[in-house]
Amino acid sequence: MPAGPAERQAGKALPPVIAEGRGWFVIDKPAGLAVHPGPKTPHSLEALLPAYAPGRPLPAPAHRLDRDTSGCLVLARRASVLRRLAAAFAAGQVEKRYWAIIENAPMAESGHVDCPLAKTSTRAGGWRMVEDESGKPARTGWTVLARQDGLALVEFRPETGRTHQIRVHATKLAPGAAILGDPVYGRAHPAGMMLHAREIRFPDPDQPADAGPPDMKTAEAPCPGRFLALGFDWTG
Repeated sequence: MPAGPAERQAGKALPPVIAEGRGWFVIDKPAGLAVHPGPKTPHSLEALLPAYAPGRPLPAPAHRLDRDTSGCLVLARRASVLRRLAAAFAAGQVEKRYWAIIENAPMAESGHVDCPLAKTSTRAGGWRMVEDESGKPARTGWTVLARQDGLALVEFRPETGRTHQIRVHATKLAPGAAILGDPVYGRAHPAGMMLHAREIRFPDPDQPADAGPPDMKTAEAPCPGRFLALGFDWTG
């Protein structure tokens, strides 16, 4: 499949740092830029990491975002900070808010999806995540923020961190619902997939372990241009 506009633009500029501490920082990752290299993604964020730490050890991502998802990505400058961040993710101490533009939008204004997920794979179609009662628990809260021309801007608040969780749970909002531009669970769109990691909140990994209740750090990535081009200029 030919590269979309987001993919063609990804990597031409260093993703901006939108929050930072002594041992960590958060970037606004563009859509189209993979976090790690692979057979289909030879260019990735990994190749850009030296620019964030000239002459020093390379920073490391503390989690992942899909290639075509934009927004907040936390990186650690030191191995000790990476371990603290990994522990915070594992303990469920990290809070995330995602924005997505949904086609065939739900009539309801808010709700909650409780849908366990499992991975399936076929030779013809490749792999994807599917609803499976014997799969891993997956829960997501959601709220409609704005509506326009049959589309809805929806905020998703994942309570678990399964692969493709929001992309699959978006299809549970209403019959035919899907994230606009999702080539796996919906339909491709010339501007790419409309999923954006808007905000992330996590315990400060620079804080000493014996310093009492954790100081929570928050980073917020601005509404991306591909959302604005569709008329969604929500700033909430």
